[in-house]
Amino acid sequence: MEPNVDHMSMWSLISAASIVVQLVMLILVAASVASWVLIFQRTNMLRAAKRSLDAFEERFWSGIDLSKLYRQAGSNPDPDSGLEQIFRAGFKEFSRLRQQPGVDPDAVMDAVNRSMRVAISREEEKLENSLPFLATVGSTSPYIGLFGTVWGIMNSFRGLAQVQQATLATVAPGIAEALIATAIGLFAAIPAVIAYNRFSARGEMLIGRYYTFADEFQAILHRKVHTSDE
Repeated sequence: MEPNVDHMSMWSLISAASIVVQLVMLILVAASVASWVLIFQRTNMLRAAKRSLDAFEERFWSGIDLSKLYRQAGSNPDPDSGLEQIFRAGFKEFSRLRQQPGVDPDAVMDAVNRSMRVAISREEEKLENSLPFLATVGSTSPYIGLFGTVWGIMNSFRGLAQVQQATLATVAPGIAEALIATAIGLFAAIPAVIAYNRFSARGEMLIGRYYTFADEFQAILHRKVHTSDE
């Protein structure tokens, strides 16, 4: 006798599962939903950061006066532009120390370098935000799903001990409802792992460009501070 189709439907299997397996499924679904929310948020954030980076670099290398660019950035700051925050931190420190008489040029550049490194560290924290959660979901969801599967199969075999004649129709629903937990675990883990790798790579690319800009900007200020002292 073949198992009833309605009895083997996805919702019927989930509703017939034990409390422990249902709790596992609920945890995995919640983790998956949270992961997708973060994925959309991080995608939009990284896209905006890349767009703002390109726009600010274009303005910076257009030949505009640095003091004018600093005033424009201060009067109309772009919260998505990490490069603008780094520029403002470096130029603010440079201008502050240059207004003090008798300050050694090397001391000025050291202070500028520290200010920009601190700004870059803040931008790194923004880019790495939520990545640990995606890594946790990606690495633990399969095991949580496997736990639900093992528990469900264990209950199925315990039920078989009370049946005199075990058939496929008797075993199939219990095993199927148990395997759903593993399927949900993989459904939660795979997008989280892909998103984590993608966001990590894009974040490293942006950080690399931040460091490159900081080095180039520092070289410009280095020439500026030594030329003005001659």
